[in-house]
Amino acid sequence: NNSEIEKKVLKLIIRSDVQGSFEAIKNAVSGLGNSEVSVEVIGGGVGAITDNDVNLAANSQGYIMGFNMRPVTTARRIAEEKGVDIKTYSIIYELINDVTLALEGMLTPERVEKYIGRAQVKETFSIPKVGTIAGTSVIDGKIERGCNIRLLRDGEILYDGKLSTLKRFKDEVKEVKNGYECGMALENFNDIKTDDLIEAYIMEEKKRTLAASEATL
Repeated sequence: NNSEIEKKVLKLIIRSDVQGSFEAIKNAVSGLGNSEVSVEVIGGGVGAITDNDVNLAANSQGYIMGFNMRPVTTARRIAEEKGVDIKTYSIIYELINDVTLALEGMLTPERVEKYIGRAQVKETFSIPKVGTIAGTSVIDGKIERGCNIRLLRDGEILYDGKLSTLKRFKDEVKEVKNGYECGMALENFNDIKTDDLIEAYIMEEKKRTLAASEATL
């Protein structure tokens, strides 16, 4: 099962002042996560953060969280040398909140489509070695260089890809806004006809939250 292989695990070493707090924190953070990300408490217990805790974190790419507990002097030095993150808390809620944020940072961002504009084909030119250039008028929003493009004919999508050229007169431009004319060529596609619509969109990465990602799965 692919989802099992790709699951990302946040490894934590937790140190607390009393056994009751340690158990409560361990149970709370172990219950966080979803089908993509999870928490594993790989060490810790009651008492100060030790050299062994730091070495374990360094070897497993784990993080150390202390609840009302600080590292012993040698552990603090080793953590600095090895680049191990030690965070300390006095409020359980803040610790759990930080673990949630760390997990959300591990989620693959959701890619969402954002419509940016449309142009209508007014005429077409065939240029040797280049292909079909569409002379268009932007009728809504804007067209940007590097955006994704769909060619629509009577509402049907005939092409979904990229612009290879975006020109105003003879110059390559970054964007053309509503009301202006421009010349476009599509990557590896020449079947463009007068009155076709060219729709521009971009794919944006949207950070996901644990609550929302579970709801959408």
